[in-house]
Amino acid sequence: MSDPVRSIRTPIALDYRYTPGLASSRFLRAVAEGRLIGQRCAACGKVYIPPRGSCPTDGVPTEEEVQLADRGLVTTFCVVNVPFTGHAIEMPYVAASILLDGADIAFQHLIQGVPASDVRIGMRVEAVWKPREQWGPSLENIAHFRPCAT
Repeated sequence: MSDPVRSIRTPIALDYRYTPGLASSRFLRAVAEGRLIGQRCAACGKVYIPPRGSCPTDGVPTEEEVQLADRGLVTTFCVVNVPFTGHAIEMPYVAASILLDGADIAFQHLIQGVPASDVRIGMRVEAVWKPREQWGPSLENIAHFRPCAT
C-alpha cells in the first residue's frame, strides 16, 4: 500500500494587467491621499466602496461621491489557518468583510491586533494606515484593521 498524497507542487503563474475605469481611478487617487470614498446610487441611495461607476442593482450611474470613515463593523470573517508559499502573514490570520460607517456594501481586508479567536461579527474596527511615505494608489495603504471602541 502506498502513502497518501499530502501535497502537490506545481508551477503556476498569473500574468495580468488591471486598468481601472474612472470610478476606480478616483477611488485609488483618494486612497493615495489617505481618504476613502464611495459613490451613492441616485435611485436606491446605497453607497458603494470601492465605487463601481454604476449601481449593480439599478443600473444607473453613481456620480455622487461620499467621503467615508476609516472605521466600521465586521459583518463576517474567516480565520485562515492554511499557509502557502511566499505567505508573509503569521498564521492564523483573519480576513473580514468590513462595513465602513456611511457605506452600504462591505469590502474585504485583514483584521489584526487581536487574537483570531476574539474576532466577532459586529466588532467595531478602525484602519491602521501604513506610514505616509509608503502610500500609493492602493488599498495596501491600509496595513490592516484593528478593534476600536467607537
